[in-house]
Amino acid sequence: MGRFVRRWWKGEDAATAVEFALVAFPFFYLLVGIIELSIMFAAMSTLDAATNDAARLIRTGQVQQTNGDPRQMFEDVLCGKVKGFIPCNAIQYEVITMDGFSDFASYPASFDEDGNLQSAGFDPGSVDDVVLIRAAYRYPLLTPLLGAAFADSPHNSKLMITTVVLETEPYDVRQVVDEL
Repeated sequence: MGRFVRRWWKGEDAATAVEFALVAFPFFYLLVGIIELSIMFAAMSTLDAATNDAARLIRTGQVQQTNGDPRQMFEDVLCGKVKGFIPCNAIQYEVITMDGFSDFASYPASFDEDGNLQSAGFDPGSVDDVVLIRAAYRYPLLTPLLGAAFADSPHNSKLMITTVVLETEPYDVRQVVDEL
């Protein structure tokens, strides 16, 4: 029995398992954190691209000239592009017609006490109008320490917001000719 205890005490067969057990938790936690950050940045990029695609419909007058509901057309494009990363009902947006590009500073994003975007409505404007399009989404962080580092609300979430300011094109030829 004494020889067995001495051999076990000197043996290094279990050292690798013990070392792995010490390193495994921080390693997997770091791995999950990297994956979550990657998904968060992919969702942010997707929201930005979707907002730009939906803004293009406003710039070219497709939203304003639709036979259907302009707001629904905008939402369909926005939601169609973020499918898979962001639930459509969680996206908050506003479309505002401004007096000019210098007027941008007078339209800051405003949020309620829960951190939700207080939309100023949906007004895609008409020919040669300057339009501000803003979309926001609160990304829920799942990793506790990552949430403590990146969260900007008590709900352990990160606000993603994208803004596009554009001037609509002269899409209605009859209206442009009448103005000349």
